[in-house]
Amino acid sequence: MPIFDAYCRACPRLFRFLQDVQRQHADYFCAPVPAFGDAQPGLLIVGLAPGMHGANRTGRPFTGDYAGVLLYQTLYELGLASMPESTAADDELQLFGVRITNAVKCLPPQNKPNRDEIMQCNAFLHEEISNLPADCKLLALGKIAHDAILRSEGLRLSRYPFAHGACHRLPGGRELYDSYHCSRYNTQTKRLTARMFHDVLRQASRHIAP
Repeated sequence: MPIFDAYCRACPRLFRFLQDVQRQHADYFCAPVPAFGDAQPGLLIVGLAPGMHGANRTGRPFTGDYAGVLLYQTLYELGLASMPESTAADDELQLFGVRITNAVKCLPPQNKPNRDEIMQCNAFLHEEISNLPADCKLLALGKIAHDAILRSEGLRLSRYPFAHGACHRLPGGRELYDSYHCSRYNTQTKRLTARMFHDVLRQASRHIAP
């Protein structure tokens, strides 16, 4: 299976939803959103799925929506991005040593993919991770992304429980770091603060030379 299929129609519910959104917003991307960033990264960041008016609009992960504000600002502060914000797919933003993808490539209704959709898209995540450099770390933004990474590697979820700030050493030596998702809800309720997120991202990327 290819790493990414821009014409994937494997999830009927998501395909129908994208068609409905496209009718309302003719200029939106409304298709599976590809990964973005360094082709040979030292860190792969895995989110949940494209946001309605963010990646689903722009065609680039965490671009043009609230969830990307903290992510790209923090990457910039750590010297891993050329700009502190991501507003459009053609804004010339570059990432250094970092690549960003999602566990589910298409926009789900209410930002909630169902289990079948997560499992269907898992083969793409498996191929993405399989093609990473051997020393590339993984950072899961939220439990769904965390579980998707483990499933893509054929690992038991119970052996690697999700916890903000946790670091798991996977078979083969790859490291998986966990963070709460940088969503509007988590940041506004202070479940995730800028300092908390900065600390996790700094730890996960400490081996990358800016």
